[in-house]
Amino acid sequence: MPAASARETTDRGTSIALAELPPQGQQTYRTILQGGPFPHEKDGTVFGNRERLLPREPRGYYREYTVRTPGASNRGARRIVCGGQQPSRPDGCWYTADHYASFRKIVP
Repeated sequence: MPAASARETTDRGTSIALAELPPQGQQTYRTILQGGPFPHEKDGTVFGNRERLLPREPRGYYREYTVRTPGASNRGARRIVCGGQQPSRPDGCWYTADHYASFRKIVP
C-alpha cells in the first residue's frame, strides 16, 4: 500500500473517542499513560507496522499493548498501538479490534 493510502486509512473518518473504546480498552489506555504495569509480557514491545496502515515512522517508534477480551483464553485480537519516543507520553495511539487489519486513531 502506498504511503498516501496508508495515511488515508488512519486519517479520514477513522478516529474513535476514548469514551467509545470498550472498558478494557479505556483501562489499557490509562495503564499506558501511567507507564504500566502491564499484564502481558508482549505489552510495550515494538510494533513493526508491517501492514503499513499507520503513518510511516522509523522502527521502534510504535509499541503495542493488549486490550483484554473477556472470555478469550489467549491475548485475543484487540490491541492499542502507540507511537512516540516516550511510551507513557505517546504522540498518538490507535485501536484495532481485528488484530491489525484496521486501525482507528484514539481521540482522548
